[in-house]
Amino acid sequence: MMFLQYFVWGAWYVTLGTYLGANLKFSGVEIATVYGAGAIAAMISPFFVGLIADRFFATERVLGVMHLVGAVLMYLASTVTSFASFYPVLLGYTLCYMPTLALSNSVAFHQMKDPGTEFPTIRVFGTAGWILAGLIIGYLKIEAQAMPLQIAAGISVLLGLYSFTLPHTPPKDKGKQVTVRDVLGLDAVGLLKKPAFLVLFVASILICIPLMFYYTFTNNFLNETGFENAAGKMTLGQFSELAFLLVMPLLFSRLGVKWMMLIGMLAWGLRYVLFAFGNPDALVWMYYGGIVLHGICYDFFFVTGQIYADKRAPESLRSSVQGMMTFATYGVGMFIGSLVSGPIVDAYKTGETSHNWEQIWLIPAAFSVLVGIAFFLLFREEKEKA
Repeated sequence: MMFLQYFVWGAWYVTLGTYLGANLKFSGVEIATVYGAGAIAAMISPFFVGLIADRFFATERVLGVMHLVGAVLMYLASTVTSFASFYPVLLGYTLCYMPTLALSNSVAFHQMKDPGTEFPTIRVFGTAGWILAGLIIGYLKIEAQAMPLQIAAGISVLLGLYSFTLPHTPPKDKGKQVTVRDVLGLDAVGLLKKPAFLVLFVASILICIPLMFYYTFTNNFLNETGFENAAGKMTLGQFSELAFLLVMPLLFSRLGVKWMMLIGMLAWGLRYVLFAFGNPDALVWMYYGGIVLHGICYDFFFVTGQIYADKRAPESLRSSVQGMMTFATYGVGMFIGSLVSGPIVDAYKTGETSHNWEQIWLIPAAFSVLVGIAFFLLFREEKEKA
């Protein structure tokens, strides 16, 4: 289940910007707006999962229906060529797909006696699925074609049908009064009264703004500059993510929350500097360095932030806190990033399909460093009580 779940996402998400820019001639604003659909879906999906899926229907059946409907929409997206047609179709698809991330976790957790130790070994198959999707698309050299969308649609059909065979997972809150306050984790808002948690919350939103430059335009940038097999080589970022996850416990105890998160934010700035000044020839190592830094960028900031939030929240509010952080980062932060990144990329357009990428990358690099400096000055890690 996890393998197919993330194979679907990895099949279209990484290379979509290249397809839209190189093939359909979408502008930077249009490409960023399309990617912003995922952020909108991330903001809406907690409502769906909390108010509908958790109360009325078996999780595996909802999972199956959502993937089958998503398959139809994804295939339809591969057949349309105008922004006016493409955007609403992809928005519909993301509204189907994003809730399945939480639903697939629910199916897994329901079968486990100790999710804390069992879940990581299951979730790693999702990363393997994402990696294989990238390797296949890179090997076939179809990054600028509609075929990755069609591959995603085909695997969605397979996953949708497979979902109906998963172990029965009844709605966990059936008959329970669930409010919008519960779904959005508003009970956790009280934690924002603590200065350290407020700084973490705001920094998490702000760092997701430059993050969207990477997700939206990196594959397009690498292909435009002549970097061979960009989709396949970008999977080095996922390998890096796995490697740093293994060493995080050791580093966490040595460095602490503040330094871990600061390193993560500064790594975003370094990654964009490497992209800005590298090239696919003598300085190709800079491109590889920027890709491999994904493990530090993601794990050191997001995973550390999730661990910190979980440790600081009262046990009764831990789910609410994670829901609030997800809504803020993958929803609000990335949506703002989609609004900002598109106009900047268009401002440095030098031809129909060419850009001044050096100037483009230096903007999110500077922003990431500024967020890191502000975080360093304002965040005061609270000492744990014995």
